[in-house]
Amino acid sequence: MSFWGPYISQAERKKQAKKKVTVLQKKGIQVDPVVIEGRAIAKTFWGKSWCDNLENYSDYENRLPRGRTYVRNGSVIDLKITAGKLLSLVSGSDIYKVQIDIKPIQHSRWVYLVQNCNKKITSVFELLQGKFSKSVMEIVTEKKNGLFPLQNDLKFSCSCLDFASMCKHVAATLYGAGARLDEKPDLLFILRGVDSNDLITSVDVNKFTNKSNNSKIKSEDISKLFNIDLEEKKDTKIKNKKETQEKLRKNNEKKLSKKNLIIKKESLKKTMPRKNSKKNPAELMKKSK
Repeated sequence: MSFWGPYISQAERKKQAKKKVTVLQKKGIQVDPVVIEGRAIAKTFWGKSWCDNLENYSDYENRLPRGRTYVRNGSVIDLKITAGKLLSLVSGSDIYKVQIDIKPIQHSRWVYLVQNCNKKITSVFELLQGKFSKSVMEIVTEKKNGLFPLQNDLKFSCSCLDFASMCKHVAATLYGAGARLDEKPDLLFILRGVDSNDLITSVDVNKFTNKSNNSKIKSEDISKLFNIDLEEKKDTKIKNKKETQEKLRKNNEKKLSKKNLIIKKESLKKTMPRKNSKKNPAELMKKSK
């Protein structure tokens, strides 16, 4: 038996990982495991590009294969991606806690990316779809100047006994992030601390003016472009204005009704005959004289 314990087959590791997920869920701990179907860790452009970027980490090339094995057998039983951080639970001979801190992308670099993406957006159709074209994606995922973190941008920690800077649990977490980007590519932008909408909203819509008739993009197109509903906002504003006017009208009616009621009461008092009050005989005798 080696220092790291007896060999466990991939099938057995999958079985153990599922059991540990069940145990954690019974304890009320919410987990979000990375599930890999088949051999391919990632299948979309985003996920594949993330995994390809990992292959550029030359200092860790001997550690990455173990990470791929671990993520394929379901050992990453929980993974959370937040701004500048990957947090995971990885199942092995025990459950290990992994934290990977990632430096935020420099503002100047992001501005450079946005500007270059704008130059690659050549049709209104791309913008109106709210999706990035392949040419834009290639810029965002470019190895050295793109959005993906460089090797020096990462800082690892794991609760296991492996004192190497990147253990198999850390490597599995990194590959798990690639699989997660298949499902939610927007997490890449959250991770790096930038807003993906900048790649669309920073574009000068006026440059898409139709030269033949000098007409600008219609308001409904702008709504799609910026992923907002201008008509809905307009309708909401009109609705709010009408509601306010209706409230004022009702309040005025109440005030008027109250005022009219007071006036009616005063009128009734004046028209009603006064009751004869009982006077004592002495007063009556004085008046008769």
